[in-house]
Amino acid sequence: MDVGSHLPLEAFRMTLADATSLTRPGARMGQSCASCGSDRVTSLAMTLTDGTPVSFRSCHACEHKVWWDATGRLDFADVLKRTAKR
Repeated sequence: MDVGSHLPLEAFRMTLADATSLTRPGARMGQSCASCGSDRVTSLAMTLTDGTPVSFRSCHACEHKVWWDATGRLDFADVLKRTAKR
């Protein structure tokens, strides 16, 4: 079960200041992978090609990746569609 899909959307909204780093001590506090529980995650705020602002989280232990927009979690197919050049 992917617990990340059941958490409130507010838990995934972030700003550039909230982005995590594997090299900055203390930057990863409180974040863990929804798939394996590892704290070796990186979170980024980005804008997709179609202009959609999203939050992205990637686990360095298991390679689990998740994207969210203002409406909730995005399927990988949606991310690919929104990033296609037109």
